[in-house]
Amino acid sequence: MEDTIKKAVGRVIEAIQKDLGEQHSVDEMARTAMFSKFHFSRIFQRITGISPGRFLMVMRLHRAKQLLLSTSLSVTEITHEVGYTSIGTFSSRFSSSVGVSPSTYRRLGGVTPRVPVDHRWTVLEPPAATIHGEVRAADTITDTIGYVFVGLFRDPVPLGLPVRCVILDSVGQFTLENAPTGSWYVLAYSSIDGNDALAVPAEQNALVGSFGPLTIRNDTVSVKADIRLRPMNAFDPPVLLALPDL
Repeated sequence: MEDTIKKAVGRVIEAIQKDLGEQHSVDEMARTAMFSKFHFSRIFQRITGISPGRFLMVMRLHRAKQLLLSTSLSVTEITHEVGYTSIGTFSSRFSSSVGVSPSTYRRLGGVTPRVPVDHRWTVLEPPAATIHGEVRAADTITDTIGYVFVGLFRDPVPLGLPVRCVILDSVGQFTLENAPTGSWYVLAYSSIDGNDALAVPAEQNALVGSFGPLTIRNDTVSVKADIRLRPMNAFDPPVLLALPDL
């Protein structure tokens, strides 16, 4: 049954990728998957970590990132190419997910001077919680891994900006200081391209890992969160966050 479900979700993702300009309603996705709308939404979120609608949004914005770097199309043209009718809506979602505006992303060549962070989450009163752990990977690829991004997110996939983050030289120990209260996921991202490929790696070489959900309470002092990197697959939403070229 699990294999059948993954094949159904895979058909939907392939259909989305073929034409991001289409609306791709949840009803249409469910028909492609050959499940009821309610059941389809549940299994899609279980397999990918996010709802069908949010997955579509991520795919559109990821394609927009590619077009900004590889074509001379205007932001308005790219807006319509990836299925948005409003440039304002597109620009707002791009900025909140990537960390910079579409025009800035293009001007910077897809990299940022520093990692964009969601500054709304501040810890007003000490003591603050610390999240610590180790990022690991299979022995066969450890020597080829360069920089590793580790961030604290609301979702089980890296959507929007992290509230805390750190970039490691390679796999190993990490610490996230001043973690705010709430339920969080610690997500890691790297590649087997080498040290200089964290910002815009070849997609087939991207690595991801996660830990969570974990809960930070007012009395939480320390939480351990070990993460194992694995190759990204077709069910993983692309990482939208703009990262530095270190």
